[in-house]
Amino acid sequence: MSSSQSHNQSRQKALQEELRELVDVVGPAPLVDLLLERAFQIQATDIHLDPNEEGLRVRLRVDGLLHDVLQLPKSMMSHVISRLKLMANMDITEKRYAQDGHISNAVIKHQRDVRAGSGPTIYGERMVLRLMPDASRFSRLEEFGLEESQLAAVKRCISAPYGMILSVGPVGSGKSTTMYACLELLNGDTKSCVTIEDPVERRINGVNQIQVEPKISFGFVEALRGVLRQDPNVIMVGEIRDPETAHIGVRAGLTGVVVLSTMHANDTASTVDVFREFSVPPMFIADSVQGIITQRLIRIVCNNCRTTFHPDEPMCQYLGIDPATASSVELAKGTGCDSCFHTGYLGRTGIFEVMTIDEPIREAILHQKSHDELMAVAKRSGMMTLEEAAKKKVRDGITTIEEVHRILTAF
Repeated sequence: MSSSQSHNQSRQKALQEELRELVDVVGPAPLVDLLLERAFQIQATDIHLDPNEEGLRVRLRVDGLLHDVLQLPKSMMSHVISRLKLMANMDITEKRYAQDGHISNAVIKHQRDVRAGSGPTIYGERMVLRLMPDASRFSRLEEFGLEESQLAAVKRCISAPYGMILSVGPVGSGKSTTMYACLELLNGDTKSCVTIEDPVERRINGVNQIQVEPKISFGFVEALRGVLRQDPNVIMVGEIRDPETAHIGVRAGLTGVVVLSTMHANDTASTVDVFREFSVPPMFIADSVQGIITQRLIRIVCNNCRTTFHPDEPMCQYLGIDPATASSVELAKGTGCDSCFHTGYLGRTGIFEVMTIDEPIREAILHQKSHDELMAVAKRSGMMTLEEAAKKKVRDGITTIEEVHRILTAF
């Protein structure tokens, strides 16, 4: 565990007390500034400010779960929301409909941006801030939790001269971060790399990054068409969310361009189903897609309150452990402490499923095999499923069975 991580841990419990003490003695501006600063320090991903009968409830999302840090009185509620809306260049006079905004890193003196969204509720305006990832963290695929065979498979897909590599999963599963890491591997002086994003989440030297603007009808489709006329080698499309983007992206992958993108799908085989729903011909899917990465983020057992135990028989059965060897197997769990908000977990890692489009998979796609048939073919080719990857993390003492059940049954 790094010294900076230990420093971040000690801040988590102290944050609640620190903010509560300041509420009565400082104005909205210093309080908001401190909240943002501390949220970055403990590596929160979101700040939720929800109005209720008592005032404004402030929560931070850390390791995927929300934690209460403060209840602001009604007298401060409008001042705090107005302060944040001003920082995000939003209309503070308009409280009747949802607004989107952006707080630049220059405003908060951080090297990361903040996306802001506000909207009306029966108790007043609520606001959610998305803290953009730290560009210095998770820029290498080796940091993500991929198993060795999966890492090798992803690198093989990326090294192909053309075609699509997709990262799929629900919101907040780390898809964009994975694609950025793939882009970092492809970025070089001999290649023209372009991204089309909404919004640009991470700035990368040497890459031409484009932010779409739907208000002026400059969306993914328009941007993608324009970029394809500009001699690109690598294109990263923030998300494939409609048939037209899917068709153009797949065709680009067939014409000598490496296309990286994300998509909402439950697993690797479901991605093929999404393309089918978008009416992309099976031949184009089979010939263009090089690999599909499904992922989830799973919490890691806290090192500060970590304890070990031997699995019982049902655990052995679920994890594929021989019960006769249970006494020599040590699983881990956290008892809960101040460092982890008494959850027993601190930090997250990824679990993955990597499908490379080899000849058997290609034939199955061409013959329009079902989701279950595609999965069966992939497993015969040696693909580790998401559930198998999660179970291995439990056997390795990284996470718990309870966390695996939470993640794999939540979607």
